[in-house]
Amino acid sequence: GKTTQLNFLYDSLKSIDIDVIQTREPGGSKGAEEIRNLLVEGPPERWDAVTETLLHCAARRDHIKTTILPALEKGLWVLTDRFSDSTMAYQGYGHGVNKKALQNLQQFVAGTMQPDMTIILDLPVKIGLARAEKRATQQIKNNNGQEDRYERMGADFHERLRKGFLNIAKNNRKRCIIIDTTRSVEEIQSTIQRLVFKKFGLSEDG
Repeated sequence: GKTTQLNFLYDSLKSIDIDVIQTREPGGSKGAEEIRNLLVEGPPERWDAVTETLLHCAARRDHIKTTILPALEKGLWVLTDRFSDSTMAYQGYGHGVNKKALQNLQQFVAGTMQPDMTIILDLPVKIGLARAEKRATQQIKNNNGQEDRYERMGADFHERLRKGFLNIAKNNRKRCIIIDTTRSVEEIQSTIQRLVFKKFGLSEDG
């Protein structure tokens, strides 16, 4: 999954002495983590699409102000598990929120900030939902909160979501790269590291 691959990339950058932090959305700061619980737990119908969008934007604003900007000002690299493309995919393509309104909200929340590189891990919906169900079962066994609200929104929603991410990548070819995640974890890890190192002119020798 995303978290596993982000961990691998973080470790590979640290190994060549890159100063880097790892974070996530929704979350990544104290306030944003509190909002995260509202978004990823509970029944799918807990929020309507607009309310859900505004919660994501509030979390992102706190994340940017509290975590991302201070790190960038110190010259650190920032690896984040999701950012604004996810809001466009989930709320725009998935829930049908007006895409122009989402673009305006992103401008309001983050200005011109966007990642230098976005990696989209692509997987057929049926396989992805099966993996999500397995994670949810493990969370129950570990007595952790079930962060499966989005996973329970149904196959149709996730088909729209996947198409959204692929369309975002198509419209942002210089920034977005699609990775086929039906392969082994090791193959995916190697591909991501190679592409990241190539884009930023890095060497495995540091």
